[in-house]
Amino acid sequence: MAETQAEIDRRTIEEFRANGGVISAFPDQPFLVLTTTGARSGVRRTTPLVCLPDDEGTLHIFASKAGADTHPAWLHNLRANPQATVEFGTETFEATAEEVEGPLRDELYARQVEAMPVFAGYQAGTDRRIPVVALRRS
Repeated sequence: MAETQAEIDRRTIEEFRANGGVISAFPDQPFLVLTTTGARSGVRRTTPLVCLPDDEGTLHIFASKAGADTHPAWLHNLRANPQATVEFGTETFEATAEEVEGPLRDELYARQVEAMPVFAGYQAGTDRRIPVVALRRS
């Protein structure tokens, strides 16, 4: 029987936490664990995500949902409540989320495609413009 996405996420989060933020399937890619508050339910939800750090300490995440035609739940949650808990490496901190727009969004997405070419396919697979979100320490 195939694993559900929830099972894959749970296993990935466990590995992330056990290995100081490293995921064996993608050892050279930075990951984070994002905990948001449900927009409707108020329930805390935790998701592992690849990220793109910048030199100022901001972590950028991409609402690709593997090229699906709908946004991931975590994006809806951040739009309703931009405060989140972030685990990055061995650190845990509170962050404020803000969607990135315009040329900076395009530049960040292009950098992510360069780092992980699969992201080009994600954008090609959907008509929606995949949002980019900046996470900054609160």
